Amino acid sequence: MPKMIKLKRIYEPPAESDGERLLVDRLWPRGISKDAAKLTQWLKDLAPSPGLRRWFRHNPERWSEFQDRYRTELMDPQKSAILQNVVERARRGPVTLLYAARDPEHNNAVVLKNLLAELLLNEDNQGASL
Repeated sequence: MPKMIKLKRIYEPPAESDGERLLVDRLWPRGISKDAAKLTQWLKDLAPSPGLRRWFRHNPERWSEFQDRYRTELMDPQKSAILQNVVERARRGPVTLLYAARDPEHNNAVVLKNLLAELLLNEDNQGASL
């Protein structure tokens, strides 16, 4: 079963290996047309709230607390349903989470990828124990 979740900056060219291309930012990236983005879906509801995004400002010193706050936001039942949908997509084939941030290590897509990987692993472990 495929279970691949990748990260990619939206400014990088699309590739066939991307599989489903999911933009996970709340704001549309500057200079990218909808055609050039080759998106499967724009999941802006999974992006950090405007307040959290403004507070973080991609400051690496705030990274640890950003991750905690963002994960708390993602526990909202509406967001959980979207996360579960992405998990199901990853079970069927590759999924690429797209982001616009310049910093590849300190952005919301990194947090999402880690959370989705945990959800996949937890489901696998539960299934193995049944």
